[in-house]
Amino acid sequence: MPANHFSQASSTTDFGKFCTIAALFSVLVAVGLAVRPVFAEDSKGAASDAKNEVFVRILNKADEGKWKDLPIGELMGKIAYELVGTPYVGGVLDRNANQEVCTVDLTSLDCVTFFESTLDFARMLKKGGTTPEALVKEVSFTRYRGGIPRDYTSRLHYTTDWFHDNERKHVVKLMPKLPGSAPFTQKVGFMSTHPQLYPALKAHPEFVAVLKKQEETINSRHLHFVPMDKIAAIEPLLQTGDIVGVCTNQPGLDIVHTGLIFRDSAGVAHFMDASSKKSNMKVTIEPGPISGALGWSKNNIGIMVARPLEPARKQ
Repeated sequence: MPANHFSQASSTTDFGKFCTIAALFSVLVAVGLAVRPVFAEDSKGAASDAKNEVFVRILNKADEGKWKDLPIGELMGKIAYELVGTPYVGGVLDRNANQEVCTVDLTSLDCVTFFESTLDFARMLKKGGTTPEALVKEVSFTRYRGGIPRDYTSRLHYTTDWFHDNERKHVVKLMPKLPGSAPFTQKVGFMSTHPQLYPALKAHPEFVAVLKKQEETINSRHLHFVPMDKIAAIEPLLQTGDIVGVCTNQPGLDIVHTGLIFRDSAGVAHFMDASSKKSNMKVTIEPGPISGALGWSKNNIGIMVARPLEPARKQ
């Protein structure tokens, strides 16, 4: 997921381009500046009642059901289920080319902002947080390198980089030794070779060299993935809340789509995602097991899985 890996587009060739540049929250909070009341108003100054309503609805259900006492994966499943039907919208994070902002909108999600919003809402609840500001704090911690927002280059644009950084921060644990795993040899470089596709890189060409160095670091890592024909065999090992990255062989990209595992009452491990398919365009639980849900592109070669970890009470 570069700024194109954290997002999805409506065509399979663009899946990678908009899953990392996705959208997280629509009330804009300037990174590094004083934080405004997060859900109070949108970028045009209009009241964002719907955003407040979603936040409060999930918060109230969590309180009534004592969700925070659940294991974090199951808690994520509860939160994710509340987001089913939320419209897919891509590109929210890149609307401000001149200043890096953290955007939050539970009423419109893309594939990355869906799993991150779910994860970070769960982390907030586990820590006793009950405010939009507490949620934004968790989003900033997972979305930026080392948990520190600086500028556009501090955002974790590639999904494998997000996995690596958040494993170091003890947010998730990659599962590299799943049965059938194979070395992941795909190299990233799409962002530095296509800066014209990114508003922030067009506005700040000096960022391209920084991103190129980051890509070189990513390419030096040794990762594993589960090939498509091996996914069915690992389904019994998957748990609700596991974060799934769909790997690609498209040049310059690593992961082109993301989602969550949702295990139903019958034990079926479904793939849950914010889908940009024209027939869907919303958060959905894909029918059938995950092994049969990822064949929408011949370029999809397998998956990586990261398991959420219980957060410490204090960062």
